[in-house]
Amino acid sequence: MTTLKYIAHYPEQIQNQAAMLISTGRLGEYLDKNYPNRHQIQSDKALYHYINEIKNQYMRKSSPLSQVTYNSKLAVLKQALGIHTYQSRVQGSKLKSHNSITVASLFKEAPPEFLRMIVVHELAHFKEQEHNKAFYQLCCHMEPDYHQFELDARLWLHWREREPVLTR
Repeated sequence: MTTLKYIAHYPEQIQNQAAMLISTGRLGEYLDKNYPNRHQIQSDKALYHYINEIKNQYMRKSSPLSQVTYNSKLAVLKQALGIHTYQSRVQGSKLKSHNSITVASLFKEAPPEFLRMIVVHELAHFKEQEHNKAFYQLCCHMEPDYHQFELDARLWLHWREREPVLTR
């Protein structure tokens, strides 16, 4: 069986179902059926506005976003799909914070649900640093289908690696 590195931590039953979709060549069909659209958020500026809207809807009291970018080297260098940073500094009598989110550039080609899942995940880290129960509850509050989108995004990553030329 091919190593399913993106879903290696999932239960064996899910890994077996994914392996079956891959071996029968039906993974692309499954993804196209469930996620037929691609988002139009292609620039860092558009991504900033998109993330800020979600942040303001669910996390109004958190510090404002300082920087939001797509990064083409992110998946290769960090083995991550998105990264968040949070820094607090004292400047005189004021506490200044710097919040930034970086999303892997390959998500420019993703369905909107997968981009939202990454954004929700990174925003949740501003409130909950660890991947604990409270973290995932916050993710599900911001996106009720978070867990399904996360699994399918990981399957999409497998599909992208196996397809020599994307025909989408």
